[in-house]
Amino acid sequence: MTMLPSDPTATPDAPKRDSADIIDSLDRGLRVFSVFGAERKPMTLSEVARAAGLTRATARRILFTLEKNGFVVSDGRLFSLTPRVLTLASSYLASNQIVTVLQPVMDRVASEAREVCSLAILDGDEAVFIARASPARVFSAGIDIGYRLPAFCTSVGRALLSRLDDEELEATIARLDPVAETPFTITDKAKLVEIIKADREQGYSLVDREAEPGFRSLSVPVRRYDGATVAAVNIGTHVDRTTTAEMIERFLPLLINAANTVQPLLL
Repeated sequence: MTMLPSDPTATPDAPKRDSADIIDSLDRGLRVFSVFGAERKPMTLSEVARAAGLTRATARRILFTLEKNGFVVSDGRLFSLTPRVLTLASSYLASNQIVTVLQPVMDRVASEAREVCSLAILDGDEAVFIARASPARVFSAGIDIGYRLPAFCTSVGRALLSRLDDEELEATIARLDPVAETPFTITDKAKLVEIIKADREQGYSLVDREAEPGFRSLSVPVRRYDGATVAAVNIGTHVDRTTTAEMIERFLPLLINAANTVQPLLL
């Protein structure tokens, strides 16, 4: 995926990299990992090779290496990932300062709101959910850790995109090919830019049934100590439970307080 400009985690003095600094075999192995996530099913050797853009011989060596290390299992025909890949995600979550700092705050928000509270970051053109908190009485299917949605039509995605200045935002939206996820999804690029600019000014984003049918969500940016937006925290509800006006009245103060509480703690 193409990285967005103005990445707040980028280091100005980071050394420049060229092709000589890239390990090609590792790059190909990571591509194989990625195709399993994209296809969401066990795959044959030929399917893996085709999806990853590799020769059968190369895909075969990578799959056997992953199998040797316990990340892939095969029945002789089909290959699939094993639960051991979750150790990679666990390492990320354990080492991610944002999750560590936000989780107890999100737990309190979810308890007070009696709704699911989620945390997302931007990965290319998608919002990726990396933490969630849920009150005991609420069960929410679908939005879980690792879940991805297009940034342009989600409240967390728009809250994150609002960190861009006008020129960067317009360039980012211009290169997208927005696809309607529901009948309510806004795909007009000029209107999207206008909406995200307005969200930037008001300090929050409210999306009503654009990403998923019957679901609306409210998000605010999460900023670190220097003011750079690094994540977005949200509350989502089914349309039958809460109106948009009720979301702003009940949930917006909770989310703003949560973001303000953690800002001095995020380095």
